[in-house]
Amino acid sequence: MESIEVRLYRDADIPAMVRIWNEVVCDGIAYPQEAGLTEASGREFFAQQSAAAVAVQGDTVLGLYILHPNNVGPCGHIANASYAVAGTARGRHIGEKLVLDSVARLSSCGFRGLQFNAVVATNVHARHLYERCGFRLVGTIPGGFRMDDRYEDICIYYIDAK
Repeated sequence: MESIEVRLYRDADIPAMVRIWNEVVCDGIAYPQEAGLTEASGREFFAQQSAAAVAVQGDTVLGLYILHPNNVGPCGHIANASYAVAGTARGRHIGEKLVLDSVARLSSCGFRGLQFNAVVATNVHARHLYERCGFRLVGTIPGGFRMDDRYEDICIYYIDAK
């Protein structure tokens, strides 16, 4: 079996990236977006990022991340990121490979750290992953994420660039 590689995305990866991104959006438990991407809007969206990378096994895209400034101006040196792993590929530590690659890429993209603004508190797999990778919880916003007919807390995480 071929090993899993994380690399910057290529144009040919976009259809799979859009499919995986939309799968996470449709789940409604992790991303704040409520509308998915089309191939055209995905092409534009991924091109606008400071970095976008995919986890691949051979020619198959298994997951992705995007890395971009968390804010503008005097706060633009801190990054934000989003990760998505195909449902059929979960449980294979692909998320960990994506997170570690994004942290390793921070400095080369001009960032001094990485902040997650809205990790849903009930997303325990993501929270454990981030903590295993060295992120620290810096705060909680009560009821910050609307999930169907209820509100869940969101957690803010941070790590310095390596």
